[in-house]
Amino acid sequence: MEVKRALVTGSSRGIGRSIALELARRGYAVAIHYGRRKELALEVAEEAAAEGAPRVEVFAADLSDQDQAKGLVAAVIEAFGGLEVLVNNAGITRDGLLVRLKDEDWSQVIATNLNAAFFTTREAIKHMMRKKYGRVINVASVSGLLGTPGQANYAAAKAGLIGFTKSVAKEYAARGITVNAVAPGFIETDMTANLPETLRESYLAQIPAARFGKPEEVAKLVSFLASDDAAYINGQTICIDGGLTPH
Repeated sequence: MEVKRALVTGSSRGIGRSIALELARRGYAVAIHYGRRKELALEVAEEAAAEGAPRVEVFAADLSDQDQAKGLVAAVIEAFGGLEVLVNNAGITRDGLLVRLKDEDWSQVIATNLNAAFFTTREAIKHMMRKKYGRVINVASVSGLLGTPGQANYAAAKAGLIGFTKSVAKEYAARGITVNAVAPGFIETDMTANLPETLRESYLAQIPAARFGKPEEVAKLVSFLASDDAAYINGQTICIDGGLTPH
C-alpha cells in the first residue's frame, strides 16, 4: 500500500502530539510542526519514529504569518513528495472579558486559530485536487458551539473554523476530498492541569461523563476521519466532550 503523508500543525504537545503519534502508529509518514518549542517537536518526532512512522520530519512556522503558513504546506509537499492528510490543530488562547480584551489579543487568536487554517488548507487542497484524494480535519472546540465567557476571540475563531469546514467540504466533495471538524470539550492538557481545583470541579460538574477527556481519545477520532473508512463523512463537526454539548 502507498504510504499516506500527514501534516499535523501544532503537534509538539497536547492534542496535536497525540494525533501525530496515533497517525504514526497507523503507518502514516508524519510532518511535525512547531512554532517555538523545537526541543519538544524533536521529542515527538523520535516517539513517532519509534511508533512505526515510515518517515518523520520536523517543520517550523509561525502560523499567524500568512507566508509562513502557506510555506509550511509547500515545504512538506516538497520534502515528502505529496500530502494526503492535513490536520489543522494549532491554536492559542488570549483570554479576557470583552471590555478588557486587547486588539492584539483578538487579532492574534483569529490569525493563529482561523486564518492559518485557511492558508494551509488552500495550499493543501490545490495538491489534493490533482490526486482526487484528500483528508482535511480541523480541530475546533465546543467553545465554537457553546461560547465561553472570557474567550470571545477563541470562540469566534473556532466558530469560524466550523463554518469554514462546512463550506470547503461542499466545494471539494466531488474531488474525493473530505473536510471535517472535531470539537473537543475539556481535555486533559497542560492548560486544564493548571486550572485551580475549584474551577476544575466546576467544569467537571457540567460534563455528564464526570471526567475530562484524554488527548488520545481525540487522536483516535481524528485518525478515523483521516482513514478511508470515513470516506462518506464530510462537512461534519463531531463533538468529543463526554456529553457536554446538547444536540
